[in-house]
Amino acid sequence: MTMLAAAAVADSDFVALDPARFRAEIDSKKVELYTLKNSHGMIVRITNLGAKIEQVLVPDRNGKLGDVVLGYESIEQVRTGLPSAGAFIGRYTNRIASGKFILDGKSYQLALNNGPNSLHGGEKGSRFVVFDAVQRDPASVEMYYTFKDGEENYPGNLATTVIYAVTDDNELSISWSAVTDKRTIAAFTGHAFFNLAGAGTGTILNHLLMINADFFTPVNAILIPTGEFKSVTGTPFDFTKPTAIGARIGAADEQLKFGNGYDHNYVLNKAAPGELSLAARIMDPTSGRIMEVSTTEPGMQFFSGNNLEGKPPRDVGKGNKPYNFRDAFCVEPQRFPDSPNQPSFPSPVVEPGKPYTGKIVYKFSVAKS
Repeated sequence: MTMLAAAAVADSDFVALDPARFRAEIDSKKVELYTLKNSHGMIVRITNLGAKIEQVLVPDRNGKLGDVVLGYESIEQVRTGLPSAGAFIGRYTNRIASGKFILDGKSYQLALNNGPNSLHGGEKGSRFVVFDAVQRDPASVEMYYTFKDGEENYPGNLATTVIYAVTDDNELSISWSAVTDKRTIAAFTGHAFFNLAGAGTGTILNHLLMINADFFTPVNAILIPTGEFKSVTGTPFDFTKPTAIGARIGAADEQLKFGNGYDHNYVLNKAAPGELSLAARIMDPTSGRIMEVSTTEPGMQFFSGNNLEGKPPRDVGKGNKPYNFRDAFCVEPQRFPDSPNQPSFPSPVVEPGKPYTGKIVYKFSVAKS
């Protein structure tokens, strides 16, 4: 163990999760809590219910370990908690307008679980299902789920593999590969709620955010993209330079009104489609923790925790701490929302024989001063 890891273990402030409290049988499948570790003291804990990240422990500038994601202490709390918190989202991330799309001339109607829209795969998307899981080494776990043809009314069997891994560079990666037997649509992401000062410690409005994007996709009043690519220049959506999340969140801006804050997709700057490149960098001035987000995906949803209310059981988590309004943020690399209905957006179609692959990397470090 390194000196940094030893210091972190000796001086820590987090809830130790008990794997026994996550053991259950749901839908005739076994649920467990999996622990990933690197050689520097970083620890990540994930349940195979929804492939959800329940804990990420990384050091602050003083070497003190802290828990930087919202999560829960038992599988019962996970089931009554925020459905998306920490989850691997599929079959389709984000919103599809009216829950409808047309593929190969056939119209598909999805469940409407977000007002007039379909959200995050429908009534029982991947955030509610039990993945098969195999932990092959201390630093990674593989999870598997096949979306069935007709499940949530999507076409095609979509066999999906998700690998969570930590590295000695204090990185947590999510890699996926999905293969279909029929033309279908798919869009995946990781949906962790982050607070780099520590989960349940208060607002994230002082976090400094940089997003590597010159454009975002504006939405209408029900948060469906209009199809426009709008420059961030001169708007509250300009995070091309590090800016406090709360600096302009209260501005008199129609887009902020629609989202009750930030809940928008950014068009990431890419030298080439599918390249693994920097999407965002976030720094908490209090702890000194930094998180860099890299991805192969073309877009990234930035969400400022506008749905958190601090009310049990949904918004009370580890250590009985409430998760209040804007006490966490999400950075969700993704294919664009409503892409099946937006010809100008990158295509979300998955073809037989051509796997849909992708990767998200969260790299943690600390500010030097």
